[in-house]
Amino acid sequence: MAFTLATWNINSVRLRKALVARLLAEEAPDVLCLQECKSPVEKIPLEVFAEAGYRYMVGRGQKGYNGVAILSKLPLEDAGDQDFAQLGHARHVAARLPNGVTVHNFYVPAGGDEPDREKNVKFGQKLDYLTEMRDWFHASKPEKAILVGDLNIAPREDDVWDHKKLLKIVSHTPVEVEHLAQVQDAGDWVDITRKDVPEGLLYSWWSYRAKDWAAADKGRRLDHIWATPDIANAAHSSRILKAVRGWEQPSDHAPVFASFDV
Repeated sequence: MAFTLATWNINSVRLRKALVARLLAEEAPDVLCLQECKSPVEKIPLEVFAEAGYRYMVGRGQKGYNGVAILSKLPLEDAGDQDFAQLGHARHVAARLPNGVTVHNFYVPAGGDEPDREKNVKFGQKLDYLTEMRDWFHASKPEKAILVGDLNIAPREDDVWDHKKLLKIVSHTPVEVEHLAQVQDAGDWVDITRKDVPEGLLYSWWSYRAKDWAAADKGRRLDHIWATPDIANAAHSSRILKAVRGWEQPSDHAPVFASFDV
């Protein structure tokens, strides 16, 4: 079964439902994973997406914060969720596709502004969340699985606009990069985006603070698509839709795509 999957931090699914509908109409991925929905599940405007052919959804939500959802043209089986670091946040949900592939959708904590867990509780929570992700994948090795989401870390030097300047900035600090690498190693995950686009600067997020984000192009690759080794070679056609960042009232993230022949 061939299918295309996309991941997008939407920064409020109700506020930006028209943007989601536009993406579904113009790009037509089979599966769209959303993060930072900022909505209880029952208030996600599924009727809008169903009109575009996306009749299936698995999600976890909460009022005003966090929230993850998987929209699909294909039938979905709810495969559960995990509350890593016991934060009580809606940051993970999993769903199984008809071909047996399990999709994990994550929204890893951003970590605040100060990269010091002694001074910043949020940074400690982020590291703890990643540690528990690592331990979970060690304990239960994933198979025939895809992991996507806003992981809030740009791991490579060419995943940020200036490696040296961002070494002490949350999302690119060495301790965060190491924690993410341990998660990846625990599940033997393959970074599909970088498998398909191995070289060059690549970003999926541009700050709202930039007056002209496109001209400055000071981005970071915070959004990821990974796959287990048993299906990684079936992945292809990875791309980041930078133009979506320029739509009216956009999210600060752009959607990331990959196709799979599984």
